Amino acid sequence: MESLNVMVVDDEPGIRSGVSRILKNFTVSYPFMDTDIKFNVIETSTGEEAIEIVKNQKIEIVLLDNKLPGIHGTEVLEYISKNNPEILVLMITSYASLELAVKATNNGAYDFIPKPFTPQELKSALENVSKHIFLRGMTRKMNREGKEIRYQFLSVLSHELKTPLNAIEGYLRIMQEKQAGNDITSYNQMIDRSLHRVKGMRNLIMDLLDLTKIKLEKKNEKLELVCVGEIAQLAIEAINPYAIQKDVSIKLSDKENIKYNADPCDLEIILNNLISNAVKYNIDKGKVNIDLKSENDKIKILVKDTGIGLSKEQTDELFREFYRVKNEQTKHIAGSGLGLSIVKRIIDLYKGDIKIESKIGLGSTFIVTLPM
Repeated sequence: MESLNVMVVDDEPGIRSGVSRILKNFTVSYPFMDTDIKFNVIETSTGEEAIEIVKNQKIEIVLLDNKLPGIHGTEVLEYISKNNPEILVLMITSYASLELAVKATNNGAYDFIPKPFTPQELKSALENVSKHIFLRGMTRKMNREGKEIRYQFLSVLSHELKTPLNAIEGYLRIMQEKQAGNDITSYNQMIDRSLHRVKGMRNLIMDLLDLTKIKLEKKNEKLELVCVGEIAQLAIEAINPYAIQKDVSIKLSDKENIKYNADPCDLEIILNNLISNAVKYNIDKGKVNIDLKSENDKIKILVKDTGIGLSKEQTDELFREFYRVKNEQTKHIAGSGLGLSIVKRIIDLYKGDIKIESKIGLGSTFIVTLPM
C-alpha cells in the first residue's frame, strides 16, 4: 500500500485533529490503480512551521488555511508554488472567503475546501487529489519508457479543467449565498465568465478526443474521394458569424475543383482549425484568402491572413501540444492550444507537410502540402 504525506496547516486544533481522525483509516482505491493509497497526517498551526516542514520532509498534499498567525496562507502557497510545485495545495476557507479561494487556485492551489466541511467532503477532495498524483506519476513513468497511452491525456485533462471548474464553483457559491445582493443583474458578469469557462472546457475536451483518436487510429480505412472546396466552404460558414463581428472578409479560390482521397473528417479538422485561426488572430477589417491548387502530383492548401503575425521563435513552437501565443493581442482569445498540433498529426498521417510564412504585424500564410 502506498502512503502520501498530508500536512494540515490550521491554527484551530479542532480542524487539525478532525482531519487526522478522518484520514486515519481512510484509503483510496480506483480500478486502474495497482495499489491502495493511505495518508500520513502531519499537523502544524503556523505558516512558518509549514515552510520548515516542506524544506525538510517529503510532502505530497497540503491542506492550508489562509488565516494564520504570522504569515498568511497565501504566502505559504506562494513559497510552495515557487520552490515545491510538485506539492498539491488545497486551501481551507470559509464560505465568506470564496473569492479569495478562487484567486488562490489561479495562483497555484490545486483546489479549495469550504469550511465547515463534512468528513465525506474531505474524503472526496483527497480522492480527487490522490487520483491526480497517481495519474501524474503514471504519465511520467510511461514517458520515461517511451510509451504514449491515454493515461497521459487523463492527467492533462484533470490539470487543464481544474482552474475553470474551481472558478465556476466559486461564482455559483457567491450566487447561492447572494453575496452581491438580491438583484439578479448584479451577477451578470459572473454568469458571463462562467459561460466563457464552460465553452473553453468544451473545446478542450473535443480537441483532446480528436488528439487521442489520431494517436490511436491508423488511416487505413474511411478514405473516399472528397471535394476539398466543399469542406473549405463548410469551415467558412462555421466561422462566418465571428468573421462578420470582426469585419473580416474571407475569399476561397478553387479554380481546379480539387479532389482528394481522404477521410472527410480529417480534412474538416485541418480546414476548420486553419481558417478559424486566420479569423481569430486577424485584425479588424482584415482579410483571409484560401487558395486550393494542385502542383506536381500534390495538392496545396494555402490559408493567408492579414493578422498579427508570428515571430520565428513562435512558429518553431506552434505545433507543440498546448502551446499558445501569449501577448496583449491574444490574451482575450480562447483556445486549448491543441488545434495546430492535431492538424500537424493528421498531415503527418497522410505523409504531407505544413509550413508557415509569417512576419510580426504583417500576417501569416499556412501552406499545407499533401501527396496525391
